[in-house]
Amino acid sequence: MGRWRDGRGTLTVLGDGGTAGIPLEIAASYRARTKGLLGRDSVDGAMLLSPASGVHTFRMRIPIDVAYLDRRLKVVAVRTMRPGRLGLPRLRARHVLEAEAGAMAGWGVRVGVRVAVRVDLGAEGD
Repeated sequence: MGRWRDGRGTLTVLGDGGTAGIPLEIAASYRARTKGLLGRDSVDGAMLLSPASGVHTFRMRIPIDVAYLDRRLKVVAVRTMRPGRLGLPRLRARHVLEAEAGAMAGWGVRVGVRVAVRVDLGAEGD
């Protein structure tokens, strides 16, 4: 799964009932991970924070779904977090996926499912 750079891509949820072609923002630099979804009123698709094992929702405007992924991009936990919360780090988590509250259930993101990330070439650093 390696290291990504800040940019855009596509998320695919693998397995029965999974969704393909979900727009994805990749936040791999410290600056991009720190900013994350802060200050946004909505999310188009999802955001991948990597590396990351935990998140907070201080200064966020909207509730979000958070999926913790291991090094093989397998979901180890999924939580919905309201603004102003601190999520505990997950020991096995290496990456965190964020989306608007309720989106992940619709995409089939649940514990035990794997996801795939395709990076859009030429979109890095946009």
